[in-house]
Amino acid sequence: MTPDAPPKAIATPCVKVCIVDPESSLCLGCHRTLMEIAGWARLSDAERDAVMAALPGRRSTIRPEKLGLFGG
Repeated sequence: MTPDAPPKAIATPCVKVCIVDPESSLCLGCHRTLMEIAGWARLSDAERDAVMAALPGRRSTIRPEKLGLFGG
């Protein structure tokens, strides 16, 4: 019997800046919603890919001065 391979690491946009902006409801670090963050491990690869593709566009919904607080 061959031992099971370790699970594949899940890609994440997390940058360890976990502060949710009340105006946009997005994390100032990764630009995900709380629901996306909480359910990240349960999303399919395709669902995670779709969220990752949307993140650059979401950045513009956060006021620049807030992003500047964390070098964003």
